[in-house]
Amino acid sequence: MEDLPDQLIWEILRRIGSTVDRNAASLVCKCLYRADNEQRCSLRFGCGLDPANEALSALCARFPNLAKIEITYAGWMSKSGKQLDDHGLFILSESCPLLTDLTLSYCTFVTDVGLRCLTSCLKLSSLKLNFAPRITGCGILSLVTGCRDLTVLHLIRCLNVCSFEWLEHIGKYGRIEDLGIRNCRSIGEGDLAKLGASWRKLKRLQFELDSNYRYMKVHDLSAVDRWQTQRISCDNMVELSLVNCIINPGRGLSSLLGKCKKLEKIHLDMCLGIRDSDIINLSRNSINLKYFSLRVPSDYSLPLLMNNPMRLTDESLKAMAQNCPLLEEVKISFCDGEFPSFSSFTLNGILTLVQTCPVRALVLDRVDSFNDAGMEALSSAQYLESLEFVRCQEITDEGVQLAIHFPRLNVLRLVKCLGVSDDGMKPLIGSCKLESLVVEDCPQISLRGIQGVAKSVSYRQDLSWMY
Repeated sequence: MEDLPDQLIWEILRRIGSTVDRNAASLVCKCLYRADNEQRCSLRFGCGLDPANEALSALCARFPNLAKIEITYAGWMSKSGKQLDDHGLFILSESCPLLTDLTLSYCTFVTDVGLRCLTSCLKLSSLKLNFAPRITGCGILSLVTGCRDLTVLHLIRCLNVCSFEWLEHIGKYGRIEDLGIRNCRSIGEGDLAKLGASWRKLKRLQFELDSNYRYMKVHDLSAVDRWQTQRISCDNMVELSLVNCIINPGRGLSSLLGKCKKLEKIHLDMCLGIRDSDIINLSRNSINLKYFSLRVPSDYSLPLLMNNPMRLTDESLKAMAQNCPLLEEVKISFCDGEFPSFSSFTLNGILTLVQTCPVRALVLDRVDSFNDAGMEALSSAQYLESLEFVRCQEITDEGVQLAIHFPRLNVLRLVKCLGVSDDGMKPLIGSCKLESLVVEDCPQISLRGIQGVAKSVSYRQDLSWMY
C-alpha cells in the first residue's frame, strides 16, 4: 500500500461509502490513515463523544478539511456525559475554516452565545437547528447578520425563537434560498410577511405550526392585512410545504399559492380554509408541478373562518388535470376525525387527474370515494407504477385482483385496509407482476397469503388501531 500513488489511494477511499468501513480502512496503514484524514469532509457524532469539547478538538485537529458536521443528542441522558456547549461551537468556528453545513439536534446546552461564535465561519451556508430550547431570536439575528453566505436555514421546535428582527433582516438583506420553520410556537403565518423582497430569492419554504397550539394561538389578522398590501414575487419557488396553517381568502398564504411559476412540489397538510379557488390559481400558475400532496382537515371549528365557504371539490382536481401536464406524484388524504370533512373528491375527479396527467405514483389515504370501480378504471393508466391505499375500506378483493392488469404497476402498498383478504392476493401469486408488495395492519391478510405475490414482500401486523 505504501507504494501506491496518492491519487489511487484517494480514489479507493472515495468509493467507500460506509463510515464504519472507512474507519476500518484508515487503520490498515499509515498512508490510508493520512489520506482519510485529509479527505474526510463530513462528520456525525453525539452522545458517544465524551468529554464533548475535548474530543471535538481532537477530531477537528485530525480532520482539517471538514465541511459538513452533524451533532445530535437524541435520547441523551445526564449519565451519557456533558453535551457540547457554547465552547464547543467556538472550537468549531476556530478549527473548521471550511465548514459550510452544520446541523445541531437536541443540543440543549447551546445558547445565543454559541451561535454568535459561528459568525466567524465565513463559508457557512447551511444551518439546521432541531430542538434548541435556549436559542432565541437574538441568536438567529446575529447569525443571519454575520454569515453572509447563509442560504439554508431550518428551525425545528426552537420554542423560544420569535420573529423579532431576524425575519426582517432576511427580508431586506438576506440570501436565504431554503427556509424551514417548523413547530416554532412564537412564529405565525402573519410573521412571514416580514420576508418582504426575499420572497423572490426563496426556492424552498417549509412552514409548519404546532398542531397542539393551533387553536390556542392568537391569529394576528392585522399582520395578515398588512401582508395583503405587499406585492409578493415567488418566481423562483420550487418546493412549498405548509402544515397546520390558516389560509385566508385573498390574503397571506392564499395569495402565495398563485404566484409560484416554477413550483415543482407542493405539500398542503391540514391547512384550514383552503378552497377550490386556491388550488385552481395554483394549477394555472404552476404548470411545472410534478408533486402534489393534500391532507384535508375534518375540524372546521375556528370562528375566524366560519363566514368563509370551505369546500374542495372535483373542480380543483380537474383544473390540475388541465393545467399541470408534468404531474407525476399525487397524494390525497382525509383526516380521520369525529366530524367528516366538508370537502369531497368523487371517484370521477380522482380518475380524471390520474388518467390525464402522467401520474406514476398515487397515494390515497381514507378516500372512501375510491372503490373497486376505480381500480378497474385505473387498470388502463399507462404511467402508474406505484399505488398505495391507506384505510380505503371500499377496496375489496375484486379490486386488488385487477392489479395484474395494470401495464406498469410494480409497487403496491396496503395499510389498514379491512376489505382485502388472502383471496385478493391469490391471482397475483407467481405472476411476477409486482416488484414490491407492502402489507401493514390488514386483519384479513396473512403472511402466508402474500408469499410469491411479489419479488420483495414486507409484512407487519398490529391491530391495536382497531380498538
